[in-house]
Amino acid sequence: MNQPDASQPGQPQPIRILIADDHRLFREGLKALISVTPGLLVVAEAQNGLEALEAAQRQALDVIIMDIQMPLLSGLEATRRILALAPQVGILVVSMFEDDDNVFAAMQAGARGYLLKGSAPDELLRGIEAVAQGEALFASSIARRLMHYFSRSTKLPATLLPELTEREREILAHIAQGDSNPQVARKLELSEKTIRNYVTSIFSKLQVGSRAEAVLRAKEVGL
Repeated sequence: MNQPDASQPGQPQPIRILIADDHRLFREGLKALISVTPGLLVVAEAQNGLEALEAAQRQALDVIIMDIQMPLLSGLEATRRILALAPQVGILVVSMFEDDDNVFAAMQAGARGYLLKGSAPDELLRGIEAVAQGEALFASSIARRLMHYFSRSTKLPATLLPELTEREREILAHIAQGDSNPQVARKLELSEKTIRNYVTSIFSKLQVGSRAEAVLRAKEVGL
């Protein structure tokens, strides 16, 4: 059963969440965690990818917590279809699988974050808030492997992604290493607004719609 919207007029609206997972116990546990967390609200549940897609078409959502392997329609395909209809929704994959194929497939589909089902409650809550704000968050074990894929240098040769300026390539390299906008701003001693403007320009030039897609473009050219 969906929870009622407990927000009052004039108060910040809660982050509206759909939980999509074919394991009822996991859904119930996650819903119990979210129910006692201020600012978060579960508005729908789905036990397969098709139900997730249908719920996303009916509900105004901010975040979808998505399993990968589900009946009728996989979480990856549901992610692709949902984001084609509602690209503003943040999708956080929470899965028992941490192999590279599934992680990169989720990023390619447009997921903003990837956590494991054994993650601590605090990490799950951080993941929800991060993807709701347009940021990316990965389980620590996955993040370490992602960094291994990417260059340790924050400078990209001009021959890679020549449509970007030198500063944009530098910022993209930081993004590929998992840095958030505030972290990039601190490292480069620039304002967060300036970093946001650069990120918008990077997305436009690379014709991508998310940080995950931008990271994949960097990987494809050999970052």
